[in-house]
Amino acid sequence: MILGERLTYAFDDPQAARFLAGVAEVCAAEGVGLTLVPITGAADDVQRANEAVVDGFVVWTTSDDDPVLDAVVASGLPAVVHAGPPRRGLPVVGIDDRAAAAAIGRLAFAGAARPVVLSFPANRDRAQALRTGPPGRAVTYPVTRHRWDGFLDAWRQAGGALTDLRIAVCPGNATAYGEAFADELFRGDDPPDAIAAMSDELALGALRAASRAGRAVPDAVAITGWDDSGAAGPAGLTTLRQSLRDQGKRCAYIALGLREPSAGQDPPSWQVIQRTSTRPRSQEVSVVNPSA
Repeated sequence: MILGERLTYAFDDPQAARFLAGVAEVCAAEGVGLTLVPITGAADDVQRANEAVVDGFVVWTTSDDDPVLDAVVASGLPAVVHAGPPRRGLPVVGIDDRAAAAAIGRLAFAGAARPVVLSFPANRDRAQALRTGPPGRAVTYPVTRHRWDGFLDAWRQAGGALTDLRIAVCPGNATAYGEAFADELFRGDDPPDAIAAMSDELALGALRAASRAGRAVPDAVAITGWDDSGAAGPAGLTTLRQSLRDQGKRCAYIALGLREPSAGQDPPSWQVIQRTSTRPRSQEVSVVNPSA
């Protein structure tokens, strides 16, 4: 498994851990070992992938310009990419992030005038920034780009102007990053009244910042997350549920050249889970496989 992060990310990040558990479950059942190959943008990333003594690759989502993807294709081994980017000959497993972001964005932005998206990094530079408008060519992480586009879709459907949706790009996916950026926004002249985060970790940080700033949730600020982690329910966080463990299992089946169970042949599903961190609206908040 090629991990586009430092090695500890596979164990520290709840979503990465869920995905890895799915890969490991299939490997264990098949009596196959699992090698983790971290890549961080260093000059020896491609060499590390080339020297891995493996029979197939599972690539955790990475950037469009990651040369490791070309090295994986050149190896000729069975391989699959989780959530993109696509490469000729490499299947991609993942949900429709744009459609999912549009669905949960409609809840996050209901009744809002000053919305913000707490975003994953835009590219391998991992620079913090506050942006508006659509993602440009500099946004090379496909998951970031597709969710960004989906939140913009939701905001435009609500009648909002593109320049009124601020995108707070965080250096990484961690509660501390979400908390720090949300703190900064709440102290500003135009504090947000809605925050749609690209992960539960960033959203939980925003909840902490809102509490410290005296911003009632959801009356003063609505907050949504993504992935329905174990901490989301107790926090009352409205979020988007997907099974990363099942997606990890599917990737492992592909990399091992195995036929997965028939129940896993449909596109991966997702569902919006409404809790108390968003303002009340219609009950039609759940969407599963909208393109199926």
